Amino acid sequence: MATDHPRAPRFTRPFCASVWNSLTLLRYPGAVNLDSPRILVLNAGYEPLGLASVKRAVILVMNGSAETVEESGEYLRTPRAPYPIPSIIRLKRLIRRPPGRLALNRRNILRRDAYTCQYCGKKGSDLTVDHVLPKSRGGRGIWENLVAACRPCNLKKKNRTPEEAGMKLARRPAAPRHGLLLVADLPSLPEAWRTYLPDIEHR
Repeated sequence: MATDHPRAPRFTRPFCASVWNSLTLLRYPGAVNLDSPRILVLNAGYEPLGLASVKRAVILVMNGSAETVEESGEYLRTPRAPYPIPSIIRLKRLIRRPPGRLALNRRNILRRDAYTCQYCGKKGSDLTVDHVLPKSRGGRGIWENLVAACRPCNLKKKNRTPEEAGMKLARRPAAPRHGLLLVADLPSLPEAWRTYLPDIEHR
């Protein structure tokens, strides 16, 4: 005769709401913004899907929509007991993402190039976008022909190719992977994430 297996505890939405009325960090009080995106969200098939705030991630786990894959080592104080903050969560239902291309714009070009001038290595958020093959000479506005460049380098290059201007590109531009732009704005990449983002360079 079949027997019922015990189910994992499931938190109700009212309980989740009551938890967030009294949540505070148990470790490093005030050091973490609960609303900033810092939790890696995996699809049901373990591919990276996006980033979530601590608040969003914990509620997804509490209501049974996701499970914790890796913990961060930090905790939240709840009415019942300290609750571990996840570092990585996995959705239990598959989210079908359309295969559309990443938006080609200045922000994403700078993010792809790590906010670094591809000619001199200067870092900053005020960089310009340069056409490797000048637009006036048939250069297209595509990932493979656009790079981040500081203003002095852009002015120095003028209406020339890097070779003609005596300048060298740090790397050959290419369309970025979804995972790269996903974490481009983070100051550092948690070690546990590298298993799910194998194409991201060490930083």
